[in-house]
Amino acid sequence: MELDKIRGLSDEELKAEEAKAGEQLFRIRFAKSLGKQEGIGKIKSLKIDIARFKTIAKERQLETAKAGKE
Repeated sequence: MELDKIRGLSDEELKAEEAKAGEQLFRIRFAKSLGKQEGIGKIKSLKIDIARFKTIAKERQLETAKAGKE
């Protein structure tokens, strides 16, 4: 998912997308452990997307904390 689209999501949508990507990653890893090779190429992009979701969420959290102190 592109960074601009991620930044446009609300906090709830951001959490939902992160959970969805995490579930997909789990399912692909589970299938891989069973010997299936489908979707293995998507693992890297899912991990990157999850990191992006977490980064944006942390940025928002820090902005809120910073605004609360001022």
